[in-house]
Amino acid sequence: MSISRHRSIQSAGTLLLFAALSSLAMPALAHTGEGVAGGFLSGLAHPVFGWDHVVAMVAVGLWGAVLGSPAIWILPITFPLVMAVGAALGIAGIPIPSIETGIALSGVVLGLLVAFFVRAPLVAAASIVAIFAIFHGYAHGVELPDAANPFAYAIGFVIATGFLHLIGILFGTLMGFAWGKWAVRAGGAGIALVGAAFLAGLA
Repeated sequence: MSISRHRSIQSAGTLLLFAALSSLAMPALAHTGEGVAGGFLSGLAHPVFGWDHVVAMVAVGLWGAVLGSPAIWILPITFPLVMAVGAALGIAGIPIPSIETGIALSGVVLGLLVAFFVRAPLVAAASIVAIFAIFHGYAHGVELPDAANPFAYAIGFVIATGFLHLIGILFGTLMGFAWGKWAVRAGGAGIALVGAAFLAGLA
């Protein structure tokens, strides 16, 4: 990949990251869905209202970038698809224990996998991502706003999730630069720390 192409991708990633951080400047309403009406808008906003959701979803894209093709697109496809299944379980009221713990652990585990550049086999990587997607999806499902359209809500949070995965993938393109691998490792470590902070808060 040429240097000019790397710079173009990096610029696009910077713009997307700025947009995401701008949305996060709103009050962090993790797992509440408060303040946003309507199924689609609630679904779209829900993932970015909690740092525990944000860091894990960015980490999925980032780990996919670390692993390279075909994981770079399989992991970001696996996560939202399985997350939709988790959401259906939440909407149906089927009990799953330790949801908040699972969400916090996703940040810790995925962050460490990125920080240490763990080269897991594709099946293992997709399985890890799928397990954590169930927890994230379930949290979305149980907090479906009253009278909201479940289908529109699901489309909203899947789009938001894909956007966060894309940010992770674009961040991963920094590995094409001499200093990029250390930046990606630092990003993974930061994600793990955020997950650990949420985990500690649950203790």
